[in-house]
Amino acid sequence: MYRDFGEFLARSDIDAVLITTGSNWHALLSIYSAKAGKDVYCEKPCTKSIAESIALAETFRRTGRVFQGGMQRRNLPHFQFAVELASRGKLGRLQAVHAHPAGLGTSTSGWAEEQPEPPKEEVDWDLYLGPAAWRPFNRGLLGSGFEKGGGMVGGGCLEWGSHCVDLCQWANNADQTAPVEYSPVENGQATARYANGVKLVLRNDGWLPLGSCPVRFEGDTGWVEAGDSGKLVLSSPTLLAGRKVAEIGGYPATFHVRDFLNCVKSRGLPRAHAGVACQSHIACHAANIAVFLGRKLAYDPQKNEFLGDDEANRLRSEAIRDPWRA
Repeated sequence: MYRDFGEFLARSDIDAVLITTGSNWHALLSIYSAKAGKDVYCEKPCTKSIAESIALAETFRRTGRVFQGGMQRRNLPHFQFAVELASRGKLGRLQAVHAHPAGLGTSTSGWAEEQPEPPKEEVDWDLYLGPAAWRPFNRGLLGSGFEKGGGMVGGGCLEWGSHCVDLCQWANNADQTAPVEYSPVENGQATARYANGVKLVLRNDGWLPLGSCPVRFEGDTGWVEAGDSGKLVLSSPTLLAGRKVAEIGGYPATFHVRDFLNCVKSRGLPRAHAGVACQSHIACHAANIAVFLGRKLAYDPQKNEFLGDDEANRLRSEAIRDPWRA
């Protein structure tokens, strides 16, 4: 056990780390680990803001370390097959991709009722908060995953979105970019649009009974829907083309971890590498900001800025407490 993660990262006999801290530490500890020469598997959400997403990708590009974001559905066969149908034109021209964000409300994380702070041997509250804004100690915040969405919580588009939107990005061959337009919630849905015209729909209701984290990909000649049951539903059985797709339910991370460990050895890119995680999280953060502000936003994924909206641009990042810096 270590209280000082710097002491841990200084060990030369550690090659790779698994980051399972509170979400407010995910991005910075990934960055610190890469700078210390470690490969990183990081639970999601991997970042709290657009700015952190960019810093994460740049750090791993510069250091050459291996990064795997915890979007393990990229390594499950039925999700892979659904993405293959969409990305390779088997559904015709792709029209829309649907993601389940498990909530479309946002709020600031705020302050909970102050409670007596325990001794540091039990909880080092200042270090637990780390880069997050200071607030009084409250035991209910320990392990609660607060600060999951750039300071905005309460469902939002990030927590489950960083799984489902990630799959939608992949299906649209958009791993190197993000949508260019975001709209707030209307009729129970938040939407975004990619530069190629494909619509991203964030919705909680109307899914087929396929388990948690469902996605749906719609083309002009067919559609496919998949979820954590391990099963697929297709608009036509001919889409299977005689293939048998393994049904692995319960979203295990086994195959995703294996992908990471293989890349630690080969120095290749895992399926959810830092560039992928950066863009899928940017899409979630930008959608969150549109929902939070309640208005349509235009986004330039090359400059990573909202067009003509200073308030939205201020929400791309947040103040980081000293002494924590990327």
